[in-house]
Amino acid sequence: MNETDRRPKRPSSGSIRHGRLHTSGPVSAVFKTLAVVVAVALVSAGAVTAYAVNSIAQQVSANAVDISGGGDAPAAPPVLGAFEGGFNLLVVGTDNDPNQGDSFGERDATLNDVNILLHVSADHKNAVVVSFPRDLVIAHPECTDPNTGEVFDAMSAQPLNDAFGRGGLACVNSTIENLTGLDINYAAATSFNGVIEMTNAVGGVPVCLVEPIFDADSGLDLPAGTTVIEGQMALAFLRNRHGVGDGSDLSRIASQQQYLSSMVRTLKSANTLTDLTKLYGLAQAAAQNIQLSTSLTSLDSMVSLALTLKDVDLNNIVFVQYPSGSSEEFPNKVVPVQTLADELFTRLQADQPFTLGEDATGTGSTIVADPEAPVATAEPDPSASQIPDATDAPTDSTATPDVVEGLKGQTAAEQTCANAFSD
Repeated sequence: MNETDRRPKRPSSGSIRHGRLHTSGPVSAVFKTLAVVVAVALVSAGAVTAYAVNSIAQQVSANAVDISGGGDAPAAPPVLGAFEGGFNLLVVGTDNDPNQGDSFGERDATLNDVNILLHVSADHKNAVVVSFPRDLVIAHPECTDPNTGEVFDAMSAQPLNDAFGRGGLACVNSTIENLTGLDINYAAATSFNGVIEMTNAVGGVPVCLVEPIFDADSGLDLPAGTTVIEGQMALAFLRNRHGVGDGSDLSRIASQQQYLSSMVRTLKSANTLTDLTKLYGLAQAAAQNIQLSTSLTSLDSMVSLALTLKDVDLNNIVFVQYPSGSSEEFPNKVVPVQTLADELFTRLQADQPFTLGEDATGTGSTIVADPEAPVATAEPDPSASQIPDATDAPTDSTATPDVVEGLKGQTAAEQTCANAFSD
């Protein structure tokens, strides 16, 4: 049997896979807010609050997935204490929630089109959030479908977003472990509905546009400047591809990083962290719309992981795109820029903090000092919109040891505005 015989059915030639629009996961927001709610319940004499948290815990446990592959489970965390050492958490965004119906178009498979890895250092002073392109062509390990028991053979070179169809969240987790060399003990999956409900629960997330963007495919219709978005418009911002940057999925990743950075800032604000109604609403939205690994179903685990994040400085939370480039062998896909990827994950393995070089933002974003102020629109640089060739790993011998040149992204402290599509 060849390596493609057991692959799930792919869309027919009449379907345009690259036209699909997808969502993003809220990363640490889920666990931080759940942790606060749980802490309040444990110290409160109010039976109603305790009952509500217990209800959330039951919902989370009922939908959990084992990603250990038969290996050892993570050590039990301290009760209401910060997790000891560092950890890796995978958040997956899927596009085919059975509850969404055909609201976002017909789909014949569930794809992991957003894949985000959160790494927290052992000293809890730094965090790195890596976004992996959905069309990244990589090797896939053997996976087993947890529902049917069907075994899918390893594959040598296929898009990353095929992984969910070969074994769900556990298979995506194994695939990212195989790619990065990291052990990932915690994972979560969310969907379109999850993004809508999570954004609504925090009262909306501010996003910024350099100029107005209207995109009929995603439904995005926003003016220039800063707008607080929620509901369907928040989802449209995250799904939008054709209206931003150079129209590529990499530009959309830049918008997703803007959204996540803004959500982190929103959650760290006093108004959010002291509003029990918002916190409970967010926890409830997470429980109803997010599938967690069994290693995260313990409320102690959620609290423990969240407490490691509460004091990380925004400047030390770095969002990066997985280094990728074009390849003639795989048109309309991207492949790893291996030298740069190896440097990134060697640093994560060793917990070596790093910063991004100048002009690190992708074509989809512009850093601004004040999102409320008008943003100057620069003439597009034709070379900046091109995906680099995978063989051209950046080399800059003059860079300081703490700077990794060539990585694209931003910190959580940097406020960015989305650039409208430009040829």
